[in-house]
Amino acid sequence: MPDAHRSHDLPADQAPHSIWRGIHQTLQQDTVGGALLVVATALALVLANSGASEFYLSVRDFTFGPEALHLNLSVGAWAADGLLAIFFFVVGLELKEEFVAGKLRNPKTAALPIAAAVGGVVVPAVIYVLVNLSAGPDALQGWAIPAATDIAFAVAVIAVVGKFLPPALRTFLLTLAVVDDLIAISIIAIFYTDHIEFLPLALAAVPLAIFAVLVQRGVRAWWVLIPLGLCTWALIHASGIHATVAGVLLGFMVPVFSTTRARVQVGTTAEGRPVYEGLAAHFADRWSVVSTAVAVPIFAFFSAGVVIGGISGLVESFQDTIALGIIAGLVLGKPIGITVTTFLVTRLPGLRLDPSIRWVDLVGMAFVAGIGFTVSLLVGELSFGVGSASDDHVKVGVLAGSLIAAAIGAAILAARNRVYRRAVTAGSSTPSAGGSPD
Repeated sequence: MPDAHRSHDLPADQAPHSIWRGIHQTLQQDTVGGALLVVATALALVLANSGASEFYLSVRDFTFGPEALHLNLSVGAWAADGLLAIFFFVVGLELKEEFVAGKLRNPKTAALPIAAAVGGVVVPAVIYVLVNLSAGPDALQGWAIPAATDIAFAVAVIAVVGKFLPPALRTFLLTLAVVDDLIAISIIAIFYTDHIEFLPLALAAVPLAIFAVLVQRGVRAWWVLIPLGLCTWALIHASGIHATVAGVLLGFMVPVFSTTRARVQVGTTAEGRPVYEGLAAHFADRWSVVSTAVAVPIFAFFSAGVVIGGISGLVESFQDTIALGIIAGLVLGKPIGITVTTFLVTRLPGLRLDPSIRWVDLVGMAFVAGIGFTVSLLVGELSFGVGSASDDHVKVGVLAGSLIAAAIGAAILAARNRVYRRAVTAGSSTPSAGGSPD
């Protein structure tokens, strides 16, 4: 692994943090995750618009769980509040790794992807609001729906069409997506919490603190940590804060750097000395499989099943400013926000794009970042409620906007990939700032 990917302050026996150590594994895993999401979404749409529609909706809306613990939830709600907590646990681990040992630790290195992520959140939200200004306050509740990027879909697109694209472009997208996730989590916690019950929130600190102490001491036993995580999740859910926030908090408690107590050996150096990783990377490697293969596809299956109602239903959806605002935010807002913000920030002294990336590459990547699926669907449900007419229009908007953004981004990057492939075939080295393919 190149030293450029290693934090300057990492101990000699510390492996580089997991995103950069396993970037090829990350790309392959997210490609698989994107494929599973496509299958789950397609299956949900088929079932919701076929003779099995009533069965599909009855399963999604079937409720179970202890009412006394505020957990008598529908199957769809269990998927959104419960399974997605696993997804956000992995996000929390990746966020902590990024800020402690990754590129976001260095303010100068972090400035570009942070600014790009902020621009990619603000501009889509503004566009959505402008489209829905005359639609009333209810429609404006969905302002954050087009603000999120689905990293699994986005990376899957780049992996499929961009084998020869500069590695720095993928790195930029991964880093941007991590910041994007942090912003999305903050939006959910702050703007989509109607009321807070402070007693269960205070009680949640107890299992969370015990979890933190144990992982700091190197405890990895699932039969100890999972019950503590479930207690934390249930109490935060009972407090009124969206339960997925519990996943992030638990991820933040896990140590990044390996210590004598909390470490996992991952290999040896050329001299035979052991190399360790912290528990954050260890847990991320294992739980990301559960998140990618189980949690997110099941959530997609129960959230993407919109009853379109044929051509007339589709036309009706596209006449709703909510759907139009989401599509405009994803297809126009994301690329404009990311590209323009990056351009403005690079006008500042000392801040530049990686020399291997051309602006047209960034534009293609910014369109791909307009694929807003998992978190967009979640925010849509929080904004309008599951099963409402607006919720159906949200799903049409998210699916259509994501598909259009993916198609445009894939077309641009595929064209650029052909240019880079010709350069490699001709024996050229990776282009520099003055010699990148145009």
